[in-house]
Amino acid sequence: MSNEEDCKDGACAIDYTQDSEPKEQVSFNKEYIIPGISLVLLLLGIALDFFEVPFFKTPIPLIWFGVLYIAVGGPIVLKALKLIVKGDVYNEFVLMSVATLGAFAIGSYEEGVAVMMFYVVGELFQEAAVNKAKRSIEALLKVQVEEVTVLENGNPVVKHPREVEIGQIFQVKPGQKIALDGELISEYASLNTAALTGESAPDSKKQGDVVLAGMVNLNTLIQVKVTSNYEDTKLSKILKLVQEAVGRKAKTQQLISRLAKVYTPIVFWLAVALVAIPYFFLGGDYEFQMWFQRALIFLVISCPCALVISIPLGYFGGIGAGSRNGILFKGSNYLDIMTKVDSVVMDKTGTLTKGVFEVQEIVSEGIEEKLLVELTSELEKNSTHPIAEAIVKYAEESSNASDLKSTDVEEISGHGMKGKVGEYEVLAGNTKLLKKFKISFNTSIEKITETIVVVAINGKYTGYITIADTIKEDAKAAIMALHSIANVTNIVMLSGDKQAVVDKVAKELGIDTAIGGLLPEGKITEVEKLKAQGKTIAFIGDGINDAPVITLSDVGMAMGGLGSDAAIETADVIIQTDQPSKIATAIHIGNATKKIIWQNIFLALGVKILVLILGAMGMATMWEAVIADVGVALLAILNSVRIQRMEFK
Repeated sequence: MSNEEDCKDGACAIDYTQDSEPKEQVSFNKEYIIPGISLVLLLLGIALDFFEVPFFKTPIPLIWFGVLYIAVGGPIVLKALKLIVKGDVYNEFVLMSVATLGAFAIGSYEEGVAVMMFYVVGELFQEAAVNKAKRSIEALLKVQVEEVTVLENGNPVVKHPREVEIGQIFQVKPGQKIALDGELISEYASLNTAALTGESAPDSKKQGDVVLAGMVNLNTLIQVKVTSNYEDTKLSKILKLVQEAVGRKAKTQQLISRLAKVYTPIVFWLAVALVAIPYFFLGGDYEFQMWFQRALIFLVISCPCALVISIPLGYFGGIGAGSRNGILFKGSNYLDIMTKVDSVVMDKTGTLTKGVFEVQEIVSEGIEEKLLVELTSELEKNSTHPIAEAIVKYAEESSNASDLKSTDVEEISGHGMKGKVGEYEVLAGNTKLLKKFKISFNTSIEKITETIVVVAINGKYTGYITIADTIKEDAKAAIMALHSIANVTNIVMLSGDKQAVVDKVAKELGIDTAIGGLLPEGKITEVEKLKAQGKTIAFIGDGINDAPVITLSDVGMAMGGLGSDAAIETADVIIQTDQPSKIATAIHIGNATKKIIWQNIFLALGVKILVLILGAMGMATMWEAVIADVGVALLAILNSVRIQRMEFK
């Protein structure tokens, strides 16, 4: 594996398997069993040497510890050689290899294996700490339809969508997904468009309107004329957008690698200087063997073991703090990126709102409000439309359920419902329904942004009921919290809903910029505009349609409770509680983690420099270096635990 391939999501995993197929359970066992067995054998070898067991004499110790070194440090040495061949000399792998092989050269076998063991355990600890998760877009693929019923000479024939040609007509039953983009042949269709727009509101289509693959037919059997090939459908393009966004998303270089590029050459050339410079001052008293041995000890001491462990420990604390607050960070590097976020971009439905229709307002004219709700809900019981269900649910919860029964019910496509409830003739639907029956009403209600159900009783307009998605309880507090963060200068809402609805929500919550009427590629375009301005973007969404822009953003966040599998799979950070207020909490955790990390770094480097000086003076051995590393690691653990005890708002 290359250096880049090994370091993903801020963690370096050491590959002991040489297996090209990703078998996570097998890989897990090999990664932990080999160092575990080697540690037991290392301790046994040290005990045998300490108690001078007769059979443990030269060359047995060299063979014993040599085999352990190959088992534990072999992958590190091989990686170092590959990097040297590529011209990359100053990295932690080369430093570890030179230092530990140097320990073997001066006969300090136990120290060489112990130091390499410490490093490998640190790498494994780091891999576990960040709880690395692979992104997948398999959930998106499940949305695509594998079968479509095509009408050939009036007969239904089941085919794969790839086999259907432009101009052919296919039918879609209620509850089925539309397989291909096309033109609606049927007079009317009510469609769930959430797969493309993320909006929970059903979209009413009339004959001649464009319908897209991924939309779900809600009511009656419909017919569609194909206008795009399978690979050119809007849904297929969403998949392509996700894949392209993955490719455009830059990898965050691992912090320890960046430090190693500075730290490694410094200690390497200091070791060389430790051998060479004394010659010019001591003259005839210069003993090459002694100074060479000190240089090797210096290199062993310089191994950044405590540094390697202290960094992931800090991230482990940050990830633990996130989990405690209902936030899952998929990698340590996303904690880093959260500290740099200056633009928070979010979806509306399911993120700031509940994604569930509820009755918002009831306005009655010339009739009691209670009776208006009773009659309307009784008529709407005959419909499976989500808006009708919201009215029925409201009536039941508000004790407005009626004892009256509906008869002669007729659904008028694209308009609403007509029927008799008790002795009342009731019409409930959109304003087109009243116009159809030539019932006069105040035209100002047509300017209402929410979904509206107008009602007429016995041929006379009697009021309306508005239905809308409900804003989450903590949404306003979430926006206020984001505004209070110094780095965050721009809060944007992108939505597939109508611009009027989006503007109303943005005004109520205090959002800086709101753009509505967007399909997935529209959201991609808006985010790319911000990225072109040099913004560091956190995007928060919950739907399949949000997956491409979640992946493209610097840090993608998904609502984990109600969010789609695709959004959760592609996200870098998951808010498991579905609370938008956790966005600010995630940023605060990132900032706190950064402080802990740098405290650990300064602690590790400070102790390391002190022991290096003592080693150069011949006052510290390799065992003292290892002990110092253990002490620093313990202090780093205690410091990192603090973050999990902090309170974040």
